[in-house]
Amino acid sequence: MRVAIVIPVYNHGPQIAAVIAAARPLGLAIIVVDDGSTDSTPSVLQHQEGVTLLHHAENQGKGAALLTGFAEAARTCDWALTIDADGQHDPADALTLLAAAERGERTIVVGNRQGMAGDHVPWTSRFGRGFSNFWVRVSGGPQISDSQSGYRLYPLPETLQLGVVARRYQFEVEVLVRAKRAGIATVEVPVSVVYQPKGVRVSHFRPWRDFLRNSSTFSRLIYSRIFRLGSKQ
Repeated sequence: MRVAIVIPVYNHGPQIAAVIAAARPLGLAIIVVDDGSTDSTPSVLQHQEGVTLLHHAENQGKGAALLTGFAEAARTCDWALTIDADGQHDPADALTLLAAAERGERTIVVGNRQGMAGDHVPWTSRFGRGFSNFWVRVSGGPQISDSQSGYRLYPLPETLQLGVVARRYQFEVEVLVRAKRAGIATVEVPVSVVYQPKGVRVSHFRPWRDFLRNSSTFSRLIYSRIFRLGSKQ
């Protein structure tokens, strides 16, 4: 397997160096996409040797950053392993994701975060996961336990050919729906999760704004599903 790590980052200056350092022992190419950061992130990334750095002049969204990283990874690799820049993922769990794809099947492997029920987990993460899981199924996507997990292994170039429209957080749910429609299976494997203490953890999730964006994405996917089903009758 030819695999590259893709890390989308936006204003994660305090965390990104540690995330990259933890990923290095995997021995994989590391691609970091700075999605228009305005904090210390650009200066921190300048000191990261042996890493491919890509930049968006302005913030375009997590999905856009992932696609930029995927396009770069596809030049030399068959898979992209995505890790969030906030430090919640343990890079050692990557071996579990990679093992799930070693059987030769071109699947999307999702890290199902364990321990998401405690008080240390932000309520937005707990609620958002359940909300997203339900609507992914209604939209015709796979039955999955953690549709919002950013710890994933994507097959390339198949993912780039799915025509995903969303360019922000909604990319990660839309890609699951479109993958199933294209005959690409999704499998889950357990991974750990570490949430930084309040005041340290950087999150760009805004409940009302992102709820509206999620609703718009799912409405579009449900409409297209109904249209597709109707056209087959």
